[in-house]
Amino acid sequence: MSTLPRIVDPAPLAPRPLYPEVVSAVRAAGLMDRRLGPYFVHFAVNTLGLLAVLAAMVVWHHSWWLVAWAVVLAVVSVQIGFLGHDIAHRQVSRRARTAALLGLVHANLLSGLSYGWWVDKHNAHHAHPNDLETDPDVRAGVLIFDISQARERRGLAALVTRHQAWLFFPMLTFEAVNLYIAGIRSLARPGLQHRPAEVALIAAHTAAYLVVVVTTTSWLQGLVFIAVHQGLRGLYLGVSFAPNHKGMPVLSRADEADPFLRQVLTSRNIRGGPFVDWALGGLNYQIEHHLFPSMPRANLPKAQRIVHSVCERHDVPYVEATARASYAEVLRHLHAVGAPLRAGG
Repeated sequence: MSTLPRIVDPAPLAPRPLYPEVVSAVRAAGLMDRRLGPYFVHFAVNTLGLLAVLAAMVVWHHSWWLVAWAVVLAVVSVQIGFLGHDIAHRQVSRRARTAALLGLVHANLLSGLSYGWWVDKHNAHHAHPNDLETDPDVRAGVLIFDISQARERRGLAALVTRHQAWLFFPMLTFEAVNLYIAGIRSLARPGLQHRPAEVALIAAHTAAYLVVVVTTTSWLQGLVFIAVHQGLRGLYLGVSFAPNHKGMPVLSRADEADPFLRQVLTSRNIRGGPFVDWALGGLNYQIEHHLFPSMPRANLPKAQRIVHSVCERHDVPYVEATARASYAEVLRHLHAVGAPLRAGG
């Protein structure tokens, strides 16, 4: 038995393919056109944030107040990650070379993350979201997202699964470090495009990060600074991505084959206003983003009205929740997946 909700009706929910209808409406509204202005603003704000943190560390060197600036750096780091995400989706530039250059700068140099590795992983997720076999974001790992994945859990892995709902948020504090290590491992294997540049840029990121911390803090302050920065960065990343698909359906073959249903039924939007849009980097419009990955972030609210209207007219479920309700749903789902192992002792 599986815990991920499943669409079991072999017939598609929609009476006819809806993707062409939505694409036509979106293009007619000009929502696929470039919006460089907002991205210049994001880039400027992120740059000022980095410079402010660097200035604070130089001016108040060897002060415990720098721990507070580690919190600021965590926010700036994730915002840089959001911009790198948009660059990878060709939202900023459609030119492959320009996108690759901007992506390498934002991912490898500014974030310490392998751009090529992440793009391959993220493209696989977009192609088949919530597919237990092909979506890397729901494959069994430290956490599992379906009861079928629990059958072989033994020892420590089984113990973690039993209590994974309680461990979820604490474990997210390691997510930034996990992404860094995964990227390094990918660079150790041949075949990755731009591999020499990626290695050099990640090495530069790591060296610069350590030099700044070592030269502006004591060893104890430095350890605390890194722990706070990386821990909050991982937590912020996790709470930004977790609500989007966790606990959403695994589809029938018919619905999986429909490009509109494949993206809408497996995604969850987060309600909110301008602050939520900024805090979650536009990922709160997850349904629209999955339907139109290259759509500029600033156009997603307008696309939402079109997509939601089509879903209403054709009785296609459109899931939208508050951030609090979405986190509660994710935790309930993780708790339910671990139930059989708890029952078995």
